[in-house]
Amino acid sequence: MRIIFMGTPDFAVPSLAALDEAFDVVEVVTRPDAVRSRGKKLEPSAVKAEAAQLGLPVLEAKRMTEETIEHFRSLSPDIIVVAAFGCILPDAVLTLAPLGCINVHASLLPRWRGAAPIQRAILAGDERAGISIMKLVHDLDAGDYCRQASVPVGTMGDMELTQALGELGARELVPALKEIEAGTAQWTKQDESLVTFAPKVTKAEMRLDPADSAAQNLHRVQASSDAAPARLTVSGKGLRIMKAESADAPVAQGKVELAGGKVLFGCAEGAFAALSVKPDGKREMEASAWARGQHADELTWEHLS
Repeated sequence: MRIIFMGTPDFAVPSLAALDEAFDVVEVVTRPDAVRSRGKKLEPSAVKAEAAQLGLPVLEAKRMTEETIEHFRSLSPDIIVVAAFGCILPDAVLTLAPLGCINVHASLLPRWRGAAPIQRAILAGDERAGISIMKLVHDLDAGDYCRQASVPVGTMGDMELTQALGELGARELVPALKEIEAGTAQWTKQDESLVTFAPKVTKAEMRLDPADSAAQNLHRVQASSDAAPARLTVSGKGLRIMKAESADAPVAQGKVELAGGKVLFGCAEGAFAALSVKPDGKREMEASAWARGQHADELTWEHLS
C-alpha cells in the first residue's frame, strides 16, 4: 500500500516509524523548519528528522497549494495518513486517495475534537486519555472511527502523555490500515450529543490562582508546557511550577509555607506541594532550594496578572 504521511511533532514520529516498517511510504509531508526552542535557530520538525533517518523523501509545506495537491496526485497514493500535521486540509486532499484520508487523533472521540486534546483531557481531570483512528472529513474531527485505545492519565504530564499516546496510536494504526485495505474495518459514527472541543490552550488559562482549588492548579501544572507554562507570583516575582503534588496540610489560601522539607501553596480548597520550580530568568531548581533563598518572614502567592 502506497502511503503519503503528513505529520509534524513528536506525537507523529512513532506512527511514521511503524508505517515505514509495514508499508510503502512514498512521501513524508511536514511543516517547514521553525524556531522550536528558546534559541533563534531554525530547527526541523520531529517528523522531518525521523524521515531523514529512515531515508524517506520529505516535502515541507505550510499550506496546501494547487501545486502541492497536484504533486500528491502524481504519487498515486492508495491512502493519506495524518498525525498532528498542523494545518486544516482542503477537501481536495481528503478525497485524493482511493482509500481516503485517515487521521491518528489524540483523544477518545467524540470527546476533545480540536487542536489540544491531550492538554484538555489533563485539565479536565479525565481518568483516561486515548487515540482514535478516524476518517478525515470536511468538519473538524467529525469522521467515523475504526479503532480506539486508551491509557490511564495518572500523574503523566503533557510531554509524557503525548509520548504514550503517540506510541499507542502507532500500535493501532498498522492493523487499522490493513483492515481498511482489506475492506474489513468496522466504522463507528460519532455521537454528536457527546462532542466536546479542545481549542489551543492559552497562557492565561495556565496561570495558577489561589482562589481556585488545589486540584485545579495541579491539573494546570500537569498540563503545562513551554508554550503555556503554569506560573504564579511570589512577592511580585514570577515563578513557574514545573512539578507538583497534592499536599495534605492546612495552609491558608494565598500563603506559602515550608513544612517537612516541602514548599506548600495554599489554595481555596486544599494545598499543593511544589517539587521543582523555575524562577523568571533562572534555571529550574528544587522547590526547597528556591524557598531557602527567600528571605521574607511571610511569603504569599498570587495569580499572575
